[in-house]
Amino acid sequence: MCRVCLSIHMSDIPGFAYADLWGERMIRSVANLTRQDGLDFLQLAPTIPVHTSTTAFALEQANEALACLRAGALRGAAVLVM
Repeated sequence: MCRVCLSIHMSDIPGFAYADLWGERMIRSVANLTRQDGLDFLQLAPTIPVHTSTTAFALEQANEALACLRAGALRGAAVLVM
């Protein structure tokens, strides 16, 4: 299993203990953007057809959300809400 850390822009990331990653074996970065990249995108986004799709899950349904992601049953992102 692979955990992914994402953000619109990257700032300095404080150090953290490996154990805090639940024993994962690797961290992968999917995009390295500057703060300016993020600001430029947010300024451009209203002028292009950006469509988002999310499915909300209660925090207690986190395992169900993961199962749906693994099965490819979701379109867009799974969002955990409290």
